[in-house]
Amino acid sequence: MTLIRRLAPAAAIGALAAAFCVPATAQTATPEPAPTATAEAAAPQILPDLWLGAEDAPVEFIEYASFTCSHCADFHNNVFPRLKAEYIDTGKVRFAQRDVYFDDVGLWAGILARCGDDSKFYPVAGMLFESQRDWLSAKNGEDLAANLRKIGAKAGYSVEQMDACWSDESKVQDLVATFQQNAVADKIEGTPTFIVNGETVRNQPWEQLKATLDEKLAAAQ
Repeated sequence: MTLIRRLAPAAAIGALAAAFCVPATAQTATPEPAPTATAEAAAPQILPDLWLGAEDAPVEFIEYASFTCSHCADFHNNVFPRLKAEYIDTGKVRFAQRDVYFDDVGLWAGILARCGDDSKFYPVAGMLFESQRDWLSAKNGEDLAANLRKIGAKAGYSVEQMDACWSDESKVQDLVATFQQNAVADKIEGTPTFIVNGETVRNQPWEQLKATLDEKLAAAQ
C-alpha cells in the first residue's frame, strides 16, 4: 500500500517558481514588467523552520508535507493530534513542518499558510489539511482561489492581504528555494517523510511511529 506521494524530478521542481501563476482573481489586468534586479537582490533567502515544542526537547521531528497530498492530510488529521498531545506538548519532541510543492496549487496553499506572522502557520496549515478534500474539489482556478480565500478569511486575513501574499514574487522564490535546499539535503523522495533526530522515517501507522519515537527518547537519555 502506497503511503507517500512521490516527488517530481529536480528539473520540474526547479521550473516551478519561474512558471508560478498566482490565482486568477489575484492577478492584475495588465501586469507591470518585472524590474531588473541585481544578482544580490535576486538571490532568494532560505527561510527558518517554524518549531512547535520545547527547544530542549530530546527528539527533533521534521515532517516533509504537501498541502495537496492526501497521505499528509491523513497524517495531520489522524496521527498528528496524538503526536502533539503525547510528545510535543509534554516536552519530549520538537516538531517542524517543511512544505513540499508538487504544483502551483500546493504552492498557493503554502503561501497562504505563510501569509501572516509565524504564529498563524500551524493553525492555517491545520485548516488546509482538515478541509483538503473540500478546497481541492474546485472545478477551476477561480473556484480554487475562492476556496482558499474562505480558509484565509477564517484565519483573519483580508482579501487584500491574501492577494499581496500571492503576488509577492520574492516570497515565492524564497519558499521554493527553501523547499529545494531542504529536500535535496535530506534526500526526500515523497510525502509525508519524517526526519527524526537525523534519521529518515517513512510514513507508518501511529503505533509503529510511537515505537520509533520511544526508541529515540531512550537513546537520548
